[in-house]
Amino acid sequence: AIRPFAIGRKAWLFSDTPKGATASAQIYSLVETAKLNGQEPYTWLRHVLERLPHAASVEDYEALLPWNCSPEMPR
Repeated sequence: AIRPFAIGRKAWLFSDTPKGATASAQIYSLVETAKLNGQEPYTWLRHVLERLPHAASVEDYEALLPWNCSPEMPR
């Protein structure tokens, strides 16, 4: 969809540094990927941030990807 990108484009004008712009783009990408995979972005991101400190293997990280979580209840 073009609309979220067009709205974000105005907000991105306020990124003060290249690193800030990169961080904004990464968050935008994660949120849009979650949406495309049927996730509610806030719920999914909260789920990931709660479990990320405990991830110890590649499998743990892969389990947190939006396409590996069910839309109803993130794993």
